[in-house]
Amino acid sequence: MSYKIVFFDVDGTLTHHENGTISTKTREIVKSLKHKGLKIVAATGRPLSLCEEIRELGIDTLITANGAFTVHNEEVIHKLSMDKYVAREVFEYAASEKHGLSFYTKELSMNGIILKALKETLSLSDYPQINERIYDEDIYLMCLYGDDKRAEQYTQRFPQLMFKRWHPFVVSVLQEEITKSVAILKVLDYFNIDQSEAIAFGDGENDIDMIELAGLGIAMGNGSDKLKSAADFVTKKSSEDGIEFALKKFSIL
Repeated sequence: MSYKIVFFDVDGTLTHHENGTISTKTREIVKSLKHKGLKIVAATGRPLSLCEEIRELGIDTLITANGAFTVHNEEVIHKLSMDKYVAREVFEYAASEKHGLSFYTKELSMNGIILKALKETLSLSDYPQINERIYDEDIYLMCLYGDDKRAEQYTQRFPQLMFKRWHPFVVSVLQEEITKSVAILKVLDYFNIDQSEAIAFGDGENDIDMIELAGLGIAMGNGSDKLKSAADFVTKKSSEDGIEFALKKFSIL
């Protein structure tokens, strides 16, 4: 099979799953793939503002906010933003309950959240900005910080919204279905590439739809069991150059 495009999840896939760094080997692989003429796309839960390190790899197509905001260079390919009235309702309720929320526009902002979760999910050691009127902007994704009891509280309060847990302490707040696969279909259409010609790498359960959509879906060795069961191939961990191992296995490199 001749593949034309590779989609990479970022955290735990392109990055070391324990320390968040991007290895020299991974940087070389991205350059090699581009040299061979393959399109390279990063598909991440991060907001666009936290993708500068990814851009520096030479990746200029970015699926961000878990699929809600996608750009090629500076051109917007796809975006889904929340209704501003609904966003304000959630914002004000969280403030009244003193619950932590983060907001993904092109930037990342917050209302006062748990730093440990930021460190684990986005490799941040400092709090992002606080914007008291963030609901006036285009919000592509909200994240609620708390346990299942807190998530159920919001499910009861906002039955029109969806709450999807992707981390032991973090729940995505969605007005409509947002997935990486929907954004991938937009990217494939943009480049006129068939999904059978796509490779996708991931490590989390929010990558399952992505690797199922691609012609070749690869799970990292550090990935979740559900993801591994959905993958065509399970490679080594990101800390063990799992991307290189898989690409050589399938004679891409």
